[in-house]
Amino acid sequence: MTDGIKVDSGQILELLNQKKDRMQVCLQACAACSLCAESCFMFKEKGEDPQYMPSYKMIKTLGKLYKKRGRVSRDELEQMQQLLWRNCVLCGRCYCPFGIDIPNLIAFARSILRSQGIYGVFPHTSGAPEAECRQINQAL
Repeated sequence: MTDGIKVDSGQILELLNQKKDRMQVCLQACAACSLCAESCFMFKEKGEDPQYMPSYKMIKTLGKLYKKRGRVSRDELEQMQQLLWRNCVLCGRCYCPFGIDIPNLIAFARSILRSQGIYGVFPHTSGAPEAECRQINQAL
């Protein structure tokens, strides 16, 4: 789907710099206390798999982009796609006692991926295998 498309690290860094101060505070403030996970229905529904924890999704996507200053591979972005779309519906229920606006940061990470031609897969919350999702998309 996105094979052969180069990652524009400069564009990613430019986007990251737009919210650099806020991102830095949020990423440093995250204590990995897991309280956000307790408010996430997907985390509960998926057997408390850590990949569905809001803090995990934020750190493994936006945190990674920030730490690597946008220098990531296409494969890394495609792995983030799974966390950002399949593992999160942006319902806004995740609660952070430190005031981190996790849904906003996940939405921002999604916008960075979209800038690189990587989009969510419908139905992103069904848990269906990728081949099944492609068949559904082709039928639409």
